[in-house]
Amino acid sequence: MKGIKQEDYDDRSRLLSSNQPSTSYQATQRGLGSADYSDLSSSTLARTENMRCNNESTEKCMASCKDQLCGPANPVTRYCQNFFTVDNAKRKFPFVKWAPQYRLKHFVGDLVAGLTVGLTVIPQGMAYAQIAELPAQYGLYSAFVGGFIYCLFGTSKDITMGPTAIMSLLVAEFASEKAPTHEDAPTYAIALTLICGLLQMAMGLLNLGFVVQFISFPVISGFTSSAAILIAFSQVKKWLGLNDVPRAFIPQVKATFSKIPETNLWDMTMGLVCIVILVCMKKLKEYVDPKLKMELPKFKKIVYKFAWLLCTARNAVVVIVCAGFASILVDIYGFKVGGNSFLTLTGNVRSGIPSPSPPTFYIHHFNNDTQTSITKGPGDIFSDIGEGFVVVTLIGLLESIAIAKTFARRNEYKIDANQELIAMGISNSISSFFHSYPITGSFSRTAINSQSGARTPANGIWTGLTVLLAIAVLTPYFYYIPQATLAAVIICAVIPMVEYEVIPKLFKVKKADLFPLFITFIVCLLVNIEFGIISGVGFSLLMLVYPMSRPELTIRHEKSLDVEALPNDETINSPREVVIIEPNQGLKFPGIEYIKDKVMKHGVYEEPAKAIILNAQHFAGCDYTTVQGITQVSEYFNKHNLQFIIVCPSDEVRLILDKAEIKGLQFSDSVEEGMRVAFAGGQDLSSHTRNVNSGKLNEAFTVEINSSDDNASSSSVTESDQQV
Repeated sequence: MKGIKQEDYDDRSRLLSSNQPSTSYQATQRGLGSADYSDLSSSTLARTENMRCNNESTEKCMASCKDQLCGPANPVTRYCQNFFTVDNAKRKFPFVKWAPQYRLKHFVGDLVAGLTVGLTVIPQGMAYAQIAELPAQYGLYSAFVGGFIYCLFGTSKDITMGPTAIMSLLVAEFASEKAPTHEDAPTYAIALTLICGLLQMAMGLLNLGFVVQFISFPVISGFTSSAAILIAFSQVKKWLGLNDVPRAFIPQVKATFSKIPETNLWDMTMGLVCIVILVCMKKLKEYVDPKLKMELPKFKKIVYKFAWLLCTARNAVVVIVCAGFASILVDIYGFKVGGNSFLTLTGNVRSGIPSPSPPTFYIHHFNNDTQTSITKGPGDIFSDIGEGFVVVTLIGLLESIAIAKTFARRNEYKIDANQELIAMGISNSISSFFHSYPITGSFSRTAINSQSGARTPANGIWTGLTVLLAIAVLTPYFYYIPQATLAAVIICAVIPMVEYEVIPKLFKVKKADLFPLFITFIVCLLVNIEFGIISGVGFSLLMLVYPMSRPELTIRHEKSLDVEALPNDETINSPREVVIIEPNQGLKFPGIEYIKDKVMKHGVYEEPAKAIILNAQHFAGCDYTTVQGITQVSEYFNKHNLQFIIVCPSDEVRLILDKAEIKGLQFSDSVEEGMRVAFAGGQDLSSHTRNVNSGKLNEAFTVEINSSDDNASSSSVTESDQQV
C-alpha cells in the first residue's frame, strides 16, 4: 500500500464519526423536503452546506482509503491489482530470484550436470522417437527447447524437460496412429504439442493443478507398469530385426512369436550385448555412488569420478561404440546394409537446426495410384486426436509435478505446482514451433541431473546447447546407429518402471486399492491407454463416492422411563425408546436416501414407534438434496406425532436448515439434551414437574436431569427396579 497507513485510515474514521451533522443536515437525512429549510437563516444554511461538503469530502476520502486498504469491491479489478504486482511477477519469473546470486560455483555445477544430461538425452531422444513412431530427428527437436524455457519459468533446480517413454507412447497412440499416412504423423504430433501446452499454461494460470489429485496412486502405478510393458515389447521386433509387426499389443505378441524364425542374428546379438553392457554399467554406478561420498586418496577419487561419469552416460557410450563398430563394418569391410545379412541401421537423419515456424493444421495429399486426394483441416485433425488432448495434458503435468515434488523433498527446497504447470505449458507451446512433440519431466534424467550437482534451472541451457550441437554437427553419423542398440536403450530404461513391488504393499495396507491398479493395468494393456486411465480413475472415484452413499452408522437404542414418570400432558407423545443414529462422516446427496431408509426403519417400521436423534457432529455442510430428505423425514414424523431431533449441528448446517424453514424440525446442542427432549415428547423436562417415584426402569441406562435452577444431577438406574 502506497501513500497511506492503517493509522491514517483509523484517524479519518474517528474524525468522520465525531462530526455530527447540523439540524438541517439531520433533517435531510430523515428525508425532509426543501420547504423545511424556509425558517432557517442564511447563515445557518451556509453552515449546513459547508458541513455537508466537509462530510462528503470525508466520505470520498474514506472510500479512497478503503480501496487502498481493503481493495476495490469489483472482483475483476481486485484480481487485476493482485495479479499485476512486483511479487507476483517474481513468482511468474522465478529466475529473477536466483539470477542475482548466481556465482562461479553455480556455473560449474550447472555446466557439468547439463553436459551429462545432454549426453544422455541424445540417444534417448532418438530412441523415444521410435516409440512415438516418428523420424529420429523429432526426438532431438523435442530435447533442446524445454531446457531454455524452463530455465526462465521453472521452480525446480533438478527437473529436466524433454521426451519421455510414456509421452512418446501417448503420441503414438493419439497422433501417429490417427494420422492418415506416416508422413503426416509429425503434423499431428506438433498440433498435439501446441494445444496441450496451451491447456497446461491455462491450468497453471487458473490454479487448476489440483485436478491431477483425482488420479490416485494405484491408477498411476497401473498405467506406468502397463506402459512400460507396452513400450518394452514394442522394441522386441527391432531387437530381433522383424518387419511387418502390428502395433496393437495382442496382435503384436502373436506376430512376434510367429516371426521368430525370421530373426536377424546380427540385430539379436547386437541388442543382447548392449543390454548386458547397460545392465553391468548400471550396477557399477550403484557400486561407485557410495564411494564418492567417502574420504579417499585423490587418485582413487578421480578414478571413481571418471567411472561414475562413464556409467552415468552409459547410453551415449553404448550408442557411440556400436555406431563406430557398424561404420567400420560398412565403410572398411564392405558390408551391405539391408536384409538379414547385416545390422538394421537407423538410416538418414535430417541434419540442421530446425527453423522456427508455426504449427500447421492442414494436410493435403494426392495419391497418383488411386487418383484420390486426402485433405484434412484443423477441425478434422482436432477431431482425430480427440480425447488425446486431455489425456496427454493430464499425464504430462502429473508426471512432471510428481518428479518435481520428489526431488524438492529430497533436496529440501520448495516448488510452486501451478508455476510448474505454467513452465511446462510455455515449454510445450514454444517447442511446437521447433517441430517438437509433447515433452514433460523425465525421472531418469532428473535423477542424473541431481546427482551431477545441478545448482539452478540454468543447467537446462547446457543440455539444450549440447543437443543443438549434435543436431548441427553429428547427424550424418547417426546413420550408422543400429536400431537394436536403440531398442536396448529403451528396454533398459523402461523395465524398472514396472512397479511390481507395490502390489504386496497395497495388499498389506488396503486390499481394495488393488482393484483400480489391476483394472488400469489390464485395460491399458489389452484395450488402449485412454480407456485404461478412464476406467481406473472412474473406479477410484466410485470407491471414493460409495462410502458417501453408504456411510457407516453407529446406532444406539436408549430405553425411556415409563409413561407414568413423564408429565401428565395429553399433547405429549412420550416414547419408551429413543434411537440415536450417528453417521461417521458428512452427509451429502449420495447418502441421504440411505439415511432416510435407516431412520424410517428404526423409527417407524419397527414396533413400537420410536423417537429418532440424528447426531450431526460430523456434518461439515449439506446440500439441497439433503435438505429435501430431512424435510420429508421431519414432516412424516410430525404427521405421526413422533420426535425427530438433530443434535450437535455445526453453525453452517444449522443456518442452512433454518433457512429451509422445515416445519417441526427440532435441534439440540448435545445428545443428552436431545434425549431429554425426546423423552418429554418434544418438550424440555425442566419445564414440568417430575414424579420420580412412579417410573421404573425397563433396562440398564443412564439419564441426566437438569433441575430448574440449572444445576445438573445424574441418576443411574439398573435392572434391580431401583426407584428414580
